[in-house]
Amino acid sequence: MSLRNRVALVTGGSRGIGRGLALRLAQDGARMAIAYRSNKVAAQQTLRLLQANGVDCVAVETDITDAGRCDQLIKTVVDRFGRLDVIVNNVGDFRWGTLAESSLPDWQSIFTSNLLTVLYMCRAALPHMRKARWGRIINMGAVGAERAFGQAKISAYAAAKAAVVALSRSLALEEAKNGITVNVVNPSSIDENELTLEEARKIRDARFPIGRPPTVEDVAATVAFFASEEAEYVTGQVVNVSGGWML
Repeated sequence: MSLRNRVALVTGGSRGIGRGLALRLAQDGARMAIAYRSNKVAAQQTLRLLQANGVDCVAVETDITDAGRCDQLIKTVVDRFGRLDVIVNNVGDFRWGTLAESSLPDWQSIFTSNLLTVLYMCRAALPHMRKARWGRIINMGAVGAERAFGQAKISAYAAAKAAVVALSRSLALEEAKNGITVNVVNPSSIDENELTLEEARKIRDARFPIGRPPTVEDVAATVAFFASEEAEYVTGQVVNVSGGWML
């Protein structure tokens, strides 16, 4: 329970990977805040799962593509729990389209969702982490983002995720003296059916050198390490949780 008495916030925490991350951090002892944009039903389901395990938790409806609302979100969490120790920036829209067929608003939307939300959330949270001289920031990237990967029809997404890595590494250097670590987790594509680890181990999948599809649990385990006390000496790192895919 290395996160006992810590407070963690997961954006996009109502479902999918975000829900899995919130459940794992709570399992490790954190009091939990989840932020969501519109799916109140899913957010309430996540809260019930947390509360069933005795977790002190709250869900906040907001739109973190707005810098002002990010400031208010952080204030809400700190007012509720008295502190904020861990942030997982888990929001990021995805859209297919070549550069030629994508409009400028399309690009702006992808960059705002994937990159600027990270900027806004970090800027809002840093004063509280600096005051405590302890903080963990984990940003969600995409497999290959650390080497600025290219792939047809996702130029905006690929560029934004590469920028997340650069931002995270720069911030890690800036905030190390304040006891704040900043790391990136690059997950491979998760099956929409959200397989459990036990189910995934029964499936052979040749796309992944490790031989099975990825799960939310795989990603959550890496995020939990970066959030932990044990990761005090690990910052500015990028980990692909991909089963060897795209090495």
